Amino acid sequence: MQRVLITGTGTGFGHEVAMRLAEKGFDVIAAVEIYAQVQTLKRQAGERGVVLRVEKLDVTVEGDRAKALEWGVEILVNNAGIGEGGATVDIPATHIRHQWEVNVTGPLLLTQGIAKQMAARGTGRIVWVSSREGLNVNPFTGIYSASKHAMEAIAETMKLELQEFGVEVATVNPGPFLTGFNDRMFQTYQSWEDDPTGRLFDYSKLSFPRSQFDPEPV
Repeated sequence: MQRVLITGTGTGFGHEVAMRLAEKGFDVIAAVEIYAQVQTLKRQAGERGVVLRVEKLDVTVEGDRAKALEWGVEILVNNAGIGEGGATVDIPATHIRHQWEVNVTGPLLLTQGIAKQMAARGTGRIVWVSSREGLNVNPFTGIYSASKHAMEAIAETMKLELQEFGVEVATVNPGPFLTGFNDRMFQTYQSWEDDPTGRLFDYSKLSFPRSQFDPEPV
């Protein structure tokens, strides 16, 4: 059994991928952002009849990242991420920084240590869950898209750097699938600490603009 660490398994793609890899016989470490999600995921795994090792791992927390170096990860799936919706001219600085910490800086720092362990063993696989937004852009998702463009650059470079050590690096680029992620992206403005009168757009009148698809193919 290969040991797989998947981040962001509390919801969406990460949740289902963890369940299905466990069903296929992989030794799955399912990482969630907060402790409150641990028991919930364990219960859901029991209901599915699968065995998951559930760990609290917030990719932005150094202590959590350090724990992962003790787990003997053979396959890393960098799935944890958030989406900050809003115009590039309106999103407050705190939210811009948080978007990058969760989607880029945190996952990269987590990957650095695990990748070196893989290189020492001469084998390993790293999968970055990116997005179609990492390849193109759309209005009101620019900061999220920028984080995924950065992820693409990191993954592509890492692939070239690690190939001589037998470590494979790949990206997955889902489009607009109905997992709840896209709709939540257009609700983040509700927590902005700014003056709404200074915004260029009224976000109460905006929602995700595209049809969303059945996530089963992903």
